Amino acid sequence: MKHFQNFLLAVILIAISLNSCNTKETVTETRPNIILVMADDQGWGDMAYNGHPVLQTPNFDNLSASGLRFDHFYAAAPVCSPTRGSVMTGRHPNRFGCFSWGHTLRPQEITIAEALQSAGYVTGHFGKWHLGSVENGSPVSPGASGFDEWISSPNFFDNNPILSREGTAVQMHGESSMVTTEIALEFIRKYADSEQPFFAVVWFGSPHVPHIAAKEDSALYPGFESHLQHFYGEISGMDHAMGKLRQELKDLGIRNNTLLWYCSDNGGLPKVGATGGRGHKSDIYEGGLRVPAIIEWPAKIPQPGVAGIPANTYDIYPTLLEVAGIQPANQPVLDGISLLPAMEQKEHQRSRPMGFWQYPVRGKITPAHKWMSDLLEAQKQGKAVSDSARLVLDAGDISVQYPTDSLPGHSAWIDWPWKLHRIQDESGEITMELYHLEQDSMEQNNLADLEAEKVQSMLPELEKWQESVVQSLNGRDYR
Repeated sequence: MKHFQNFLLAVILIAISLNSCNTKETVTETRPNIILVMADDQGWGDMAYNGHPVLQTPNFDNLSASGLRFDHFYAAAPVCSPTRGSVMTGRHPNRFGCFSWGHTLRPQEITIAEALQSAGYVTGHFGKWHLGSVENGSPVSPGASGFDEWISSPNFFDNNPILSREGTAVQMHGESSMVTTEIALEFIRKYADSEQPFFAVVWFGSPHVPHIAAKEDSALYPGFESHLQHFYGEISGMDHAMGKLRQELKDLGIRNNTLLWYCSDNGGLPKVGATGGRGHKSDIYEGGLRVPAIIEWPAKIPQPGVAGIPANTYDIYPTLLEVAGIQPANQPVLDGISLLPAMEQKEHQRSRPMGFWQYPVRGKITPAHKWMSDLLEAQKQGKAVSDSARLVLDAGDISVQYPTDSLPGHSAWIDWPWKLHRIQDESGEITMELYHLEQDSMEQNNLADLEAEKVQSMLPELEKWQESVVQSLNGRDYR
């Protein structure tokens, strides 16, 4: 009996040991590498695959045809910095005071880079940051926000940019989107064969104004006015960079288990952009919020498709948490939901409405080229930059308390397919607009009077959400 017990114990110990090894192998094999790519000011309609009559985007078209395309994907805000903050946190940017362009993260926020870093991912940021400083000593630099390696710009940038390599200004050479991709690929190649998965954020500076395309890209559009040649050319520059990135993933043998997610930070530009809806960048209407979005992940999405579920940039954070099997401690309230069930074709309806809110606070000027030129010159002279405002040393201060009994600005609530607008002007007067997006994507037929019951059912939900946002803004989530 004793020999049998010893034998049984040995079998159990071996089984435990084998199970531990298998668990490690399974985690390594199933946790994907993750790459987030984002355009700067590309509208939903600024893609050939979405019907643009002029643009040449063969690589984006191929990505759309091989991955999961979202036709109703929204930026959390109609301008850049807030949307980028929503990607980092899974929260509406007003919750942490990132009201408009040039506003920053709060150091108190948990970022997706920090969450993935804690789970063993190596993390890198490349390209446009615009959520704080890219200089040493700042509490809101990429390095202070969870990125192990970073080569970043404080705002948009053009060809031959000066970027910050972890606080040191470096002169780069080449077309801006390809420069961004090449520096990201340095990082990706380094960790392609590693057991440690990587997380790479690749944020282009295009097609933000001023439009200065490479000659070979603008030459694709002969016969058009110069400004259109350059605008279209910048998008073609991004397309070439995306082709380079995807080909490299194939060549490195890591495409199958790499989650590649592409989107834009807000709707299209006025005059030159194709928005696919009413309005444009800076508007809460569809033209300012609806953006192109595609996920490619062959291991999880073996067949191409079109997602029926509406989605948002603040869904990226909770999706990646579930993908990586992470549950952060002390997680503040999230506005996003995981889209993993949608990827697996298990969910076709959104479980939670989407809120938007353009609070009436102006943006903050962030002159990237000047600041980076200043930093480069200071380095040559052996000097340090000590501008506390530029470093945003007060980013974590919560010195202003906002009222919950007044909800100014333009907000909206999408409970698909309905979209309710609540517009409160400076005098406090409130105007309501209601649209059925499946029947009226251009938001031209205001149904607020005809569908008064629908307004009355949606409005309390919107205002309750706004009050929650203000409470977060006032610091409740950090107590």
